[in-house]
Formats: sequence, structure tokens, C-alpha cells
Amino acid sequence: MSGPMNREITRQFDVLVVGGGPAGISAALSAAEQGAHVGIVDDNHNLGGQIWRGEATNCTSAASHWINGLSGKGVESLCAARVVDQIGPNTLLAETADHICELSYSKLVLATGARERFLPFPGWTLPNVMGAGALQALVKSGLPVHGKRVVIAGTGPLLLAVASCLRKHGAKIAIICEQASRASLARFGFSLLAYPQKIRQALSLRKDLSGIRFVPDCWPVAAIGDGVLEQLTLARGNDVENISCDYLACGFHLVPNTELPSLLGCRLRDGFVEVDDFQRTSAPDVFCAGEPTGIGGLELSLVEGQIAGLAAAGNVGDAHKLFRSRARLQKFKKKLDHAFTLRPELKKLPQPETIVCRCEDVTYGTLSRYRSWRAAKLRTRSGMGPCQGRVCGPATEFLLGWTPDSVRPPIFPARLQSLGTIPNIEPAQYEAMRGNQ
Repeated sequence: MSGPMNREITRQFDVLVVGGGPAGISAALSAAEQGAHVGIVDDNHNLGGQIWRGEATNCTSAASHWINGLSGKGVESLCAARVVDQIGPNTLLAETADHICELSYSKLVLATGARERFLPFPGWTLPNVMGAGALQALVKSGLPVHGKRVVIAGTGPLLLAVASCLRKHGAKIAIICEQASRASLARFGFSLLAYPQKIRQALSLRKDLSGIRFVPDCWPVAAIGDGVLEQLTLARGNDVENISCDYLACGFHLVPNTELPSLLGCRLRDGFVEVDDFQRTSAPDVFCAGEPTGIGGLELSLVEGQIAGLAAAGNVGDAHKLFRSRARLQKFKKKLDHAFTLRPELKKLPQPETIVCRCEDVTYGTLSRYRSWRAAKLRTRSGMGPCQGRVCGPATEFLLGWTPDSVRPPIFPARLQSLGTIPNIEPAQYEAMRGNQ
């Protein structure tokens, strides 16, 4: 830490929203329009999340309506702030670079988003091998990629959106590798006929990506280079192809950020936060919207955020009017999940010497000796580094079938000064706060 932190900031809200992406923004704006005193917390320097990064100043952007609407409704934004713990009933502890923040609420909306799943393979730790969304974020923040050869690999529509973004910034997209089969993609494409807006989006992307190789049944098996990525080996069915490149943008689905919901006692089902029709979780006074309830894309996140914000502010009538739109988008989400299911061949990507836990340098061969995440942590320290298992956890869940370990506070590395403000809470009191008694 560069210097001493300032004194605590204390805030009390009718509705507190954690997460500044589309779901969080729509929840905050919807609650504020009902007259609620609303606060929104996000760990980025600006609201918008990954998909709306840098869009607040774009007057022609749909994002600007949502983001700029917050200030007009008196929503209090706390950016570059990270929630690290629950310190009392309906009270969260967050920290910024300069402050410790005690945030109390009557109702809480969790819109904590998702992160990329990265599957380890030989050479994946080389510089310039990175997540598809991560490279997109860096480019939006100023990373020059003009003239650079980029391979985009993994699965799902995110690959196409990233390719479009990078091409607009001058990158040369060498190939887009989609692990899903050609037949699966054809069935998914046919299903879009029931969703005109999705067809328009697909046609727009097709125009943006004209001339770029798109290869189904294809995935990376090795990254090669002397200190930095220089070449990739791609699997194409029973064949392999070597291709030179400057960057690999790789993503095998998104993984919901459920650490805070789990800490607060929200019940999970199949790795996602379980909610009722009004986006209420099993924890008292806690709602959840967006990717933590299921990876469904921008439109679904916006609708879920609106429902959660309206319900949290007490307007269940208007929230109910959005149920039909949500149901239609959830139906599309199921088609998406089915079309882009990860193929079993991907479980054979890592070799025994392939590092899986980058923080603690633990290899796949070492981890495969253990039957559970907890056993591996006790013997190898995997998942105990700075990322706290956020990278290797989803990888081992797919590769080894491990279930995530229980969440313990703080959910992010925190300063000692911040931790010093946390009261000594007995286990029984902690369970009571989570509504589990």
C-alpha cells in the first residue's frame, strides 16, 4: 500500500447494487425510478462492465441511455471499490485505494457478472496467450493491436464479438476456432429464425467478419514460442494445423461470479444462484440478476436487472410485466447452452507437466492424484494464490469433475487495515446473518 488509508466511508441505501454491468445498471436505474435511494458498487473505474466498457460517452450507444441515466436519478456510484466481506446484518465491507467503506442496505441486488473459463494446454502460460474478453478489454483500454495476427479460439458467440472488436482496432484475425461441431452450429443457426433481433445481430457480425476463416470442430492444443507466443498448434478433427500469430484470445464459456452470493447464504443450483420469479434469492433481502443466475447475454441481463430493481424497490406489479420477455430470452439461453456444450476431447488438453494453478505452479499431473478440490489445496496450495482459485477452479471443475470449495471471507485479498475493521463474529451469529438458522 502506498500510504495510509483514509477513515471509513459509511453509507445507508434503500437498495444497494453490487456490480456495474448491464444487469446492475438496469437494476439500479429501475429501483431509482421508483424513488428509492440507490447505490451501485463496482470494482472497475467506470460503470458498464466488460460489454459496455467505454460506452458511456458514446451518445449513439444504447449503453449511454442506461449508464448516464443513473446520475439523473440520483444513484450514488462507488467505482474502483471491491466488496470483501459481510460485517453485520444487511451490511457489507468494501475497500477502495483510499477508503474503507461500510455499506448498509434494506435490499441488496447482486449483479456480480461472470469471468472466462480458461482450459490449460501446453504453452498456455506464454505471454500473449490470454482470455478473449481480457484481450478485448485491453484493446478497449488502449492496447495497440494494429497489424497484429490474432487467433481467436474457444466456444460461443463471444468469440465473434471479440473478433469484430479487434478487427475494428486494426488487428488481423488469422482464424476463429470454434470447438462446437458444424452440425450443432447449423441447428443453432436454424433456431435463430424465432429471434429476429438475434438474426440481425448475426448478420451484422457476419458483415464485420467477412473474409475471416471460421472453422468449427477446431481448438488449440499447444502454444509455442521463445519467451512469447509465436505459433499455435490447432486440432481439426484428426488433423492438426500450425499457424503463426502474435496473440491468442481464448475462451471456453463464462463462469458466474458466485463468491459473494455464496458468502451471503444464497442457495446455488448447478453452480448458479437460484432465484424466484422476482429474482429473489434464498437469502433474506437479497436479489440476484444477470450472469450469476445463468449465462444468457446482454438482453437477458437487462431484463433480469429491471425485474430485480423493481421488486427490490417494492413495485412487483411492473416487475411482473417483464416476465414474458424474460421467459423468451431464457428459452434462447437454453438453445445457446446446448449448442456450445464443451466436447469431451477438451479434457485431454493438459499434459502431466502442464501447469494448471498458475499462482502456485501446480501441474495437472500433481492435481490429478487427488479426488477433490479441498484435498488438493491441503497438499499442493492450488487455489490459494492471489486469484484464489478463480482461474484454476473452473478448469479443474471441467477437467477433473471437482466441485467448488466453500467460500470463506474475505472473498478477495484485502488490506490488513480493512480486515481490522471486521468485528469478531461467532459462527452462530454468522449463520444467522446469512439466514440459515
